[in-house]
Amino acid sequence: MRPSLTLCLLLTMMTPTTVARNADNPHPPATAERATTPMPPPPAWLADLDALYDARLRVQGLEDRSFNAEHWWSIATPLLETRHGFRVEEIGRSVEDRPLRHVRWGTGKTSVLLWSQMHGDESTASMALADLFRFLGEHADHPLVKQLRANTTLHVFPIVNPDGAARFQRRNAQGIDLNRDARMLATPEARTLKALFDQVKPKYGFNLHDQRVGYRAGDSDRGTAIALLSPPYNHAADVNEVRTRAIEVAGVIRTALEPYLAGHIARWDEEFDPRAFGDLTTQWGASTVLIEAGGIEGDVQKQRLRKLYFLGLVAALDSIATGSHAGVSPALYRDLPENGDVWPDLLVRGATLSAPGRPPLRADLLVNFRNPLTETDGAIADVGDLGTKKARRSIDARGLFIVPIAGHAGERTIIEANDDTDEDARAPSPLTPGASARFVLSRDPQGRDVVWTLDGSVDPAARSPTKR
Repeated sequence: MRPSLTLCLLLTMMTPTTVARNADNPHPPATAERATTPMPPPPAWLADLDALYDARLRVQGLEDRSFNAEHWWSIATPLLETRHGFRVEEIGRSVEDRPLRHVRWGTGKTSVLLWSQMHGDESTASMALADLFRFLGEHADHPLVKQLRANTTLHVFPIVNPDGAARFQRRNAQGIDLNRDARMLATPEARTLKALFDQVKPKYGFNLHDQRVGYRAGDSDRGTAIALLSPPYNHAADVNEVRTRAIEVAGVIRTALEPYLAGHIARWDEEFDPRAFGDLTTQWGASTVLIEAGGIEGDVQKQRLRKLYFLGLVAALDSIATGSHAGVSPALYRDLPENGDVWPDLLVRGATLSAPGRPPLRADLLVNFRNPLTETDGAIADVGDLGTKKARRSIDARGLFIVPIAGHAGERTIIEANDDTDEDARAPSPLTPGASARFVLSRDPQGRDVVWTLDGSVDPAARSPTKR
């Protein structure tokens, strides 16, 4: 395991209290490049809410992040009781006629709109919203809940893209990226979100997403666990009163999560996109914060990240309910490194490629996975001398042979050979970019003495080669 990953896992398992005990400075910089802005103490309630989470706030049934909307609603609906202050209404239908629902809670004058999973395979926020609903409904006497209920009205649009969630894919059933449909409003899902925005006229908005696991924090080798953005409302990225509030709230989120994720929080660049919902909701007058869940190595279903997402949301909402974000230094947001390079998933270095009927080839092999954290559905990204290329995980395969798995042509779409096909035509083709990642690491070029197998997906019980 690389030192950066060890740091990430260690910090994530710590509570704020643990971090404070282990250093004079409760918020130590990860490296010398960390910002010099003094870090305020985290919210006073954070340690207690952290301790409450696992036993009394985490909603059961969402342990696998690739759920569909029907499953999510079957888990969330029992939490949304009228006697606990919730009101649920259907506000539209998706392309494939799945219901789109609006959840309302609170009696305060400040309107807040939160929407999740407009990209169907970005589910961390939807899990965290279920936990938020449980917190609001089952802990009515908690001081945070009382404050939120009295001072805010929350409007939540969970799983904006249920058709995409059914396939666990980014786009909707028409192939449209809903987060690029805020201007045209060509899709029923985007029109529904815009209509809800116009109805509730939120002062604050939360655009809730996941981002690629491979993003690094700035130019470091640290993975980005959480990325934040106060979306711009014009090409100049000017800052007005609306954006100032969003920048302050983003600083509050960072302050709450810094004890867990110091060095693993980043921000997006501020390039204005006139098609994007976060940019346009800011332009329409809502102080909007984009929250992106990246990844924590070893947290394959994003359950630890789900907890941190929840805590960050509560911190943001509490700052809105109390007004405590006012005056928070913009440097807490500005000093965050931007999302940097995207590291690929798996690098097999130093092996010899051995395909039947072809000369051996000394080559490194790069693999990306459709689901990087679970390392499933892999495809070859690059082959050859990859030099100093970095990846989230590397395997030292010096002295070993990469042998395509017999019976697979190496492509994602495999054409079966008929009885008239000769032996050479049935032989696996070389593992080339775009091909499915189906091969063994073997001590011999024939693939008989196998030390590791990658048959599309990594076996979680055998993530690396056996000892040679």
